[in-house]
Amino acid sequence: MMKLYFSPGACSMASRIGLAECGVPYEEQPVLLAKAEHRTEAYLKINPRGKVPALEVDGRILVENTAILTYLHLSFPEKKLMPAAAFDLTHAISLMAWFSNTVHPAYTHTIRPERWVDGDECKASVKDKGIKTFWDGLSEIDSLLKGKEWIMGSQFTYVDGYALVFYGWGVRAGLQLPQLTAYTQWKDRMLARPKVRKVLESEGNVLVKQ
Repeated sequence: MMKLYFSPGACSMASRIGLAECGVPYEEQPVLLAKAEHRTEAYLKINPRGKVPALEVDGRILVENTAILTYLHLSFPEKKLMPAAAFDLTHAISLMAWFSNTVHPAYTHTIRPERWVDGDECKASVKDKGIKTFWDGLSEIDSLLKGKEWIMGSQFTYVDGYALVFYGWGVRAGLQLPQLTAYTQWKDRMLARPKVRKVLESEGNVLVKQ
């Protein structure tokens, strides 16, 4: 049995959506970031980095959405939630890596500038640059969706669940997401998926509160 450690509102929503769409049995263990549960001694034994998500599989721990979602694909290929062709599969993985190493950190700069700099003036500058870089990332996702039903084309994949995280964060940040028409239309298709919507409702996500 697998166990997913997650926090509502965090990027771990991508792995929750992936597991829900995969439809395999697993347990969930909330780790509330707002209550600093990710910094407790108990959780640091699970993930010494103090971050979510973390997936426990037969006593072993796997972290990072990109790794977890790739593991689900390799373990349950019959679910067909990633492309079958080698190039398309690795392209999907590269997009998730970009989400992790560029889009996500840009948003973090807007809400946690103190992680990188000291001083109010410096923090304001980092936050401003973070917002611009995050918007650039959202705009690129929008461009990826133009003329397509899902990010990888006609097939819904784990990449879609990951991309939904950032749309919600953009709304939460007060950005004008409706300007990104392809991304917004895709968001509506995502919310029409029962398993996706159930995850969002369980987290009280801003996208189901609108």
